[in-house]
Amino acid sequence: MSNAFDFFFSFRSPYSYLALPQIEACIQRYGVEPRMRIVLPIAVRIPGFFKTVNPLWPPYLVRDTMRIAQMLSIPYRWPRPDPIVMDVASGEVAADQPYIYRVSRLGVAAAREGKGFEFVKQMATAIWSGEVDNWHEDERIVRALTDAGLDARSLMTKIEQDSADYDEEIARNQDDQVAAGHWGVPLFVYNGEPFFGQDRIEHLLWRMQQTRSSQT
Repeated sequence: MSNAFDFFFSFRSPYSYLALPQIEACIQRYGVEPRMRIVLPIAVRIPGFFKTVNPLWPPYLVRDTMRIAQMLSIPYRWPRPDPIVMDVASGEVAADQPYIYRVSRLGVAAAREGKGFEFVKQMATAIWSGEVDNWHEDERIVRALTDAGLDARSLMTKIEQDSADYDEEIARNQDDQVAAGHWGVPLFVYNGEPFFGQDRIEHLLWRMQQTRSSQT
């Protein structure tokens, strides 16, 4: 049985961040192999999304993610700065997005080097844990890349020299995400079957074990 599965991940998704310790535990215990598929947040994928979303959803998201983090003892705070530049009150998302495209391209670059999960873990922790401010500065990003076992300066140069190539891969990831049957993150896809949400990891493992049993 293959232990590999696609892990569709957005750097602005708190639920994606909260899934990382569970996936890391699965890697260590079961030898699963997440293939990181970086996608952009819905704020830029779906124009006007936050202008039409139910106003009850954002405050519930904050409450729910804080509760999950407390329950699982995961350090958590809304990022400073937010990976998406937007006016929270109006839902207006800025045309210029200097943070999310850069970090997303680096996620793709890390995945190409076979270090996708390692970089995502380091970078998402810098963004979401509350341990640092200004996670977007070069020093922080270089540290995340280096701690993931990557050549930081080389990858940063690559995404600057050929950003369109990395954007095209992100777009393909988003197409594959929808083709798998969902639009949200974190999304895990195993043998074409989607599992949406950090609370579906046990279901993913169950399906992988079920597949293993049927092949023995």
